[in-house]
Amino acid sequence: MSDSEFVSIAAEGLSAQIDPLGAQLSVLRDAEGRDLLWDGDPAFWASRAPILFPIVGELRNGSYHVDGASYALPRHGFARRRRFELIEHGAARAVFRLVADAETLAVYPFHFTLDIAFEVVGSGLTVTADIANRGAASMPASIGFHPALRWPLPYGEARAEHKISFAEDEAAPVRRIDSHGLLKPEAVPTPVEGRDLALADSLFEDDALIFDQLSSDTLTYGADGAPQISVGLHGAPYLGVWTKPGAPFICIEPWHGIADPVDSNGDLRRKPGIFEVPPSQARRVTMSWALSAVHSPADRSAES
Repeated sequence: MSDSEFVSIAAEGLSAQIDPLGAQLSVLRDAEGRDLLWDGDPAFWASRAPILFPIVGELRNGSYHVDGASYALPRHGFARRRRFELIEHGAARAVFRLVADAETLAVYPFHFTLDIAFEVVGSGLTVTADIANRGAASMPASIGFHPALRWPLPYGEARAEHKISFAEDEAAPVRRIDSHGLLKPEAVPTPVEGRDLALADSLFEDDALIFDQLSSDTLTYGADGAPQISVGLHGAPYLGVWTKPGAPFICIEPWHGIADPVDSNGDLRRKPGIFEVPPSQARRVTMSWALSAVHSPADRSAES
């Protein structure tokens, strides 16, 4: 990936750069130029904020079947490895498009158009995906966002002070994946205490935390006494939280899809989290970030 190819947008509170390869958000900076997004250091993880499409997670045996035929797809699909066309670019907004072609049809037999729009307003960034079905049959699909934020954020607070605070209590158990990336059948007790998830490397020794019974539609990430990032989930039914233990990033991932269960029969239309897009229609999925002012425990108590 070449930084010279990045497409830049900015507003008074944030600036962003997007790589057309994968329509991947690759740089996110505050008004003072401090980096909020992971830089893709391959010593830990070479990606930054990939778009997951047309599946989220792993397929059992790496394959699926639909409408009488079988196909293979890698974990998280192919969009993150495809070059998108820049179809709109203004000072604060850019839109990228991926259209089905012979290569995608060989592994995903649906005529889609995928538009990813990035827009900065003030100190906020919104990412909107429009998944259109240009074919004659109903199109099963999933999409997910996989952004990696700096851990710690660049405001001087220690890594151990960072946490995720949900808008609502999150008492439901969480899910895990096995060594093959498949969803384990059993749920495990949540590590969230009330509304707060204290971040620690030990949480991720068994890969991602997966929330599949979310009560919250927003959360904040950061350390008390410093600027934090508010994340809007916009109705996402799943949330993944992941890092590689010891890595200086944390992924907070709203998903409209999830990995195959360990006992999946491979039917794409029955894959958990799959939605159907009728012919000549589209599905819109959104996530957003906003950089907030200094936030303290007393502030949250007053809001409760």
